[in-house]
Amino acid sequence: MINFLKKIFRNQVVFNSLQINTPISSVFGMDRGTPIDRYYIEKFLNSQKHFVKGTVLEVAEPYYTKKYGEKVSRIEILNAVPSDLATIVADLSKPDSLPTEKVDCFICTQTYNFIYDVKKAIEGSHRILKKDGVLLVTVAGLTQISRYDMDRWGDYWRFTDKSIGRMISEVFGVENVQVFIYGNVLAGIAFLQGIAVEDLPEPQLLDKEDNNYQITIGIVAKKSG
Repeated sequence: MINFLKKIFRNQVVFNSLQINTPISSVFGMDRGTPIDRYYIEKFLNSQKHFVKGTVLEVAEPYYTKKYGEKVSRIEILNAVPSDLATIVADLSKPDSLPTEKVDCFICTQTYNFIYDVKKAIEGSHRILKKDGVLLVTVAGLTQISRYDMDRWGDYWRFTDKSIGRMISEVFGVENVQVFIYGNVLAGIAFLQGIAVEDLPEPQLLDKEDNNYQITIGIVAKKSG
């Protein structure tokens, strides 16, 4: 195992002892480059970018809307508290606080993990979509705790494709939901250690899918017309 890891990771990554019990990076590898889960999030969104059009909603900032948007006519930003960017100040887990049928696409990345009443958040996501609108969700499976979020509002959940797929299907209808799984054992080792994509001499090794090591789960959910 040790020799294998030496060959897989670049020289700047020192991981040659099974006695090391602290990560290379405690912030998901953001201080080293691109986090492993970000690689998967962007792979998912890139594959679904044809849905990012019309009025598009994103949480906190419009980063992915601007990166993947096609024919975006209006950008809406959701935040639980007022901010310079927020156009909708509401609690996603309180559907009655949200407008009805306002957006064509809702990009909701790595958000449900930090909402205790996640089922209500899914109902809120459904409410804000127009008929035939699309929800693009990513959630974390195998990952460390996000200390930043835990200390502020909470880090509550880790999902599998079965759990998040079932919860969203109960709101949107199973026939309207597609679930995509990303991750493998190498990705799991790298992500938990805080090793960045740039540390890997062959980033394409991340593309092999192993359902037993679910790092990121992507969901496409369509609201019935």
